[in-house]
Amino acid sequence: MLKTGKPLRLRRLSLAGDNRHLLIPLDHSVSDGPVAPAGQWDDLLRALVAGGADGIIVHKGRARGLAPDILKSCALVVHLSASTACATDVDAKVLVGDVEEAVTLGADAVSVHVNIGSDTESRQLADLGAVARSCDTWGMPLIAMVYPRGPRIDNPHDPALLAHIVNVAADLGADMVKTSVALPLERMAEVVAHSPIPVLAAGGPPDGSDLIEYGRAVMASGCRGLAVGRRIFSAPSPASLVARLAAVVHSGTDGDLAKGMAEDMSMTNYSTTIVAGVA
Repeated sequence: MLKTGKPLRLRRLSLAGDNRHLLIPLDHSVSDGPVAPAGQWDDLLRALVAGGADGIIVHKGRARGLAPDILKSCALVVHLSASTACATDVDAKVLVGDVEEAVTLGADAVSVHVNIGSDTESRQLADLGAVARSCDTWGMPLIAMVYPRGPRIDNPHDPALLAHIVNVAADLGADMVKTSVALPLERMAEVVAHSPIPVLAAGGPPDGSDLIEYGRAVMASGCRGLAVGRRIFSAPSPASLVARLAAVVHSGTDGDLAKGMAEDMSMTNYSTTIVAGVA
C-alpha cells in the first residue's frame, strides 16, 4: 500500500492536475528571520491559497500550528534542512527533521537543501541520499533544493554547472529539483533538457525585476514550475501576485486577467520584514 502513496501525494502538488507547480517557500523564518508578524501569519497563508498556490513549504514547527482549513486546497511541503544567517558558514545546511515526522504532520512532500561547492557538500549529499531512502519507504515525494553555492563556485548561473546539479538531485533519489536559473534565461532550456526529473526554478533575487516576465521566460524554457518565496510574501498583495503567476504556470497566459480577478484578495494591511537571505 505504501507504494501507492507517492503518486497520490505528487498529484496533490499540482492543483490543475497538469504536473506543473507553483510552490511558495516560507522556510525563511529559520534562515533569515520572520516572514510575517505572528498575527498576520494565517492571513498570509490564506492569501497564498486564495491566489492559487499549489503548495507551501514550511518547517515542522509551523506545520504543527496550521489550522486544517487553511490548506484544504493547497499542498503541504515540510522542509527538513536548516541554517541561519548568523552561522559561521551559512551554506552548511543540516537536517532538522525527518520523513516520519512529516508523515505524522500530514505532509504531501518533503524538501531538502543541498549547496554544491560548499565546504560541507559531502555531508549534505549524504543527507539527501538518506532522506530519499526514507521517502521511498514512506511513499513521500522528495523535492531537492540544490544550488551552486560556496567557495568553489565561480558562476552560479552557468548552464553546464546547473545541468550537473539537476542530475545530482535525480541520481540521489529526488522526484523534483528546485535550483537557480541559467543566465541568460533562454539557456535554462539546456538545463531542463539534461534533467530526468521536473525542474522548478527558484524565484531569483529581489532586485525589482518583473516577476511575471521572469515566470514566462522560465516556463518557456521547459521548467515545470516555480518555487518563489520572498518575492511573493514581501509583495504588497501576495494573493494578486500568486494568481498572476499561477496563470503563467498552469495556463501559459500572461497573467493579466488573473491580476484583475485577484485584486479583491489583496491584503491591504499586510507587511513583512526580512533580512537579505541565505535560503
